[in-house]
Amino acid sequence: MDDWTQTLGAGPLLGIAAAAVALILILIMRFKVHAFLTLILVSLLTAIATRIPVDVIVDSLIDGFGGTLGSVALLIALGAMLGKLVEYSGGAKVLAEKMVEIFGEKRAPFGLGLASLAFGFPIFFDAGLVVMLPVIFAVARRLGGNVLLYGIPAATAFSVMHVFAPPHPGPVAASELYGANLGLVLLVAIVIAFPVWFLAGHLWGMFIGRRIQLPVPTLFDSAEDDDLPVTPPSVGTVVAILLLPLMLIFLNTGLDFLTTGGFVDGEQTWVHILTLLGSVPVALLISVLVALVVLGRRRGADGSTLEKIVDSSLGPVASVILITGAGGMFGGILRLSGIGDALADLLSGIGVPIILAVWLIAAILRVAQGSATVALVTAAGLMVPAVAAGDYSQMQVVAITLATASGSVFASHVNDSGFWLVGRLMGMDVRTTLKVWTTQQALQSLVGFAFALIVFIAF
Repeated sequence: MDDWTQTLGAGPLLGIAAAAVALILILIMRFKVHAFLTLILVSLLTAIATRIPVDVIVDSLIDGFGGTLGSVALLIALGAMLGKLVEYSGGAKVLAEKMVEIFGEKRAPFGLGLASLAFGFPIFFDAGLVVMLPVIFAVARRLGGNVLLYGIPAATAFSVMHVFAPPHPGPVAASELYGANLGLVLLVAIVIAFPVWFLAGHLWGMFIGRRIQLPVPTLFDSAEDDDLPVTPPSVGTVVAILLLPLMLIFLNTGLDFLTTGGFVDGEQTWVHILTLLGSVPVALLISVLVALVVLGRRRGADGSTLEKIVDSSLGPVASVILITGAGGMFGGILRLSGIGDALADLLSGIGVPIILAVWLIAAILRVAQGSATVALVTAAGLMVPAVAAGDYSQMQVVAITLATASGSVFASHVNDSGFWLVGRLMGMDVRTTLKVWTTQQALQSLVGFAFALIVFIAF
């Protein structure tokens, strides 16, 4: 592929991308073709239409699929096992009742979102959402059964932290490209995270949850009543189990931050060991093993029962994993086709204020190719010369970084693996996911940009 050059211009590439998205929606929504088959078919047709060399198309499809699954499949599978054990032990119900007791029935979605904001600081969006799902579902069942009312505020919280706050990869990369002070980016991101989540996540969740009723999915349904433990775990035990992977991951990201800053020698053996333990798959694996003992063995469950419980967690999420991988395949083909580069060249001379330009470019790249991280890094890389040439204060560069991050999350749709992840985990069809999640991500982008603009003007 190194010797292949895209000969199509931005116009034809945009047209092909738009036609591909339209075809996906028509096949799934009108003709009821399974999303997994649809995404593979349209990815293949898109590769052909964008003139990717025929001899590398299949490898490119597999690379896009495998690249997404490499980061998602382990997280979803291990997270589902952990969630199943928490649900099986009665822990999700205990924690749900405690949260309702603390926040009250009317404020339960607020409490879930607030907890997710805290959990979302060290952990990636997809892993955090999967770990929190059993608690979200338990609260939803306890208070009325509409998953959107409780799930959307929590999912938004993880999304907000993932897109704005270091040590997540997108904002870290953009900060380095722009030369922004990473500490200031982190500080401002934390300050604006709550109002962005409240306006674009909590209030939107309350609004859409009252208009669309969706039952709680059966991903973490309990086993037969005869298999359930007699005594559920304490709230403290459940919280400790859920915090374990988060603390391990936070240890990893903290060490990475210290190593980058020169405070810790990254070549030390102990640093490598702790980094390994704090990698997301290993952290989740450790947590599942601990949960097997603490929530299973110590509560009287035998090995065969636990084996059945863990095995039963994988079936419901298999479709989620495959569809998410196929969504990554489609996004990968769009990126390989050169649409991002074509758009970057087209927009490089855009004659608007810098704070609006970075948001607009990131938003267009996000809609075109799906990946928020790719949109953020590409837009930042494109706009580095313009930012460097301007006489901007440190806080204004921070605001530019956050405005770019805001644009990169705009309007998640069918070319984004996260669109399929959220939709399938919460039991939404494509039409409902477009109404609920695509709209939410657009709102989050606009609200985030508004706060970045305020910072830019004020400083």
